Amino acid sequence: MAVKLEPLADRLVVKPIEREEVTKGGIVIPDTAKERPQEGEVVAVGPGRLTDDGKRIALDVKVGDVVMYAKYGGTEIKIDDEELIILRESDILAKKKK
Repeated sequence: MAVKLEPLADRLVVKPIEREEVTKGGIVIPDTAKERPQEGEVVAVGPGRLTDDGKRIALDVKVGDVVMYAKYGGTEIKIDDEELIILRESDILAKKKK
């Protein structure tokens, strides 16, 4: 997926991974009743933040990583009917090992 965004500094763009939720009894939970997903695939990363002395610190995640992020972190946007979230690296809680 080619993203038409270039995140700045320590920000990244994540495509949320939607999970179909089914109860133990087999009832599918509709989108309106689900919680916001907290897992997604990184689709774009910024160059990293600058330190006070002007050195760039690269992000610990890269495009293609699957990450877990803070429940209410980031800013939701919609581009070409695709839901995306712009997060700061500090909103990332963990990344899945491959």
